[in-house]
Amino acid sequence: MNILDRFSLKGRVALVTAGAGPLFGSSISQALAEAGATLVTASRSLERNEQFAEQLRAQGYDAHGAAFDLSDPRSIEQLRDTILQRFGRIDVLVNSALGRDGHRGNFDEQSIEEWTAAAHSDMVGLLAVCHAFVRPMVEAGRGSIINISSIYGVVANDPRLYENTDMKQPPTYNFVKAGMINFTRYLAAYYGRHGVRANCISPGGYFNHQPQPFVDAYNGRVPLGRMMHNDDIQGAVVFLASDASAYVNGHNLLVDGGWTAI
Repeated sequence: MNILDRFSLKGRVALVTAGAGPLFGSSISQALAEAGATLVTASRSLERNEQFAEQLRAQGYDAHGAAFDLSDPRSIEQLRDTILQRFGRIDVLVNSALGRDGHRGNFDEQSIEEWTAAAHSDMVGLLAVCHAFVRPMVEAGRGSIINISSIYGVVANDPRLYENTDMKQPPTYNFVKAGMINFTRYLAAYYGRHGVRANCISPGGYFNHQPQPFVDAYNGRVPLGRMMHNDDIQGAVVFLASDASAYVNGHNLLVDGGWTAI
């Protein structure tokens, strides 16, 4: 097979949770669609996902919108059943959804209830999504699970970046993202023998019009001299979803401009 053909996702069905989101989600979805996948995006808002899918179809891609609740295992199972009934398979699962609860405030400002909410909506939600979709992958003898973590699942926040801003450093985010990385290794070790690969992508700081002092401090620390743009993640996702990474399993791919290298 030609090397470029190995990156093709033609004939594959891919689900991206929060795949119509304005940050990484929509960029990930665009990349998978461009690579030839039949794409399904899903989050709480059916309207948002259907509108985004319509935009992709207008570009000539095979895209579909759906809805589910990350905190509701039954909703996740219904999403799986709908995809399998409509398309007959699931080849790629990208977990980019993050719950809304528990990721506010510094450690000394948070409550036990906020920690519990973050763990339930994000960690339990991730477990439930993987639990629902790994079985049909095992039955098919192939599949790629890609979990979107963060550099803050690998290293701690640098408090100096937040000086002269009102930005916070919620510890629940580090807790969830670090757990995601090692859970991915578990999936890789347990299901690799069944042809199902599991890998992580840990992006660096994403530019989202943060306060200028933060942006300046971040740019001054990262070797490439800039924050991440949402299209910087696209190549990594297509690589891990495709046969180009057929022997990559249990890896955490850092897309961080060299942040964790120093």
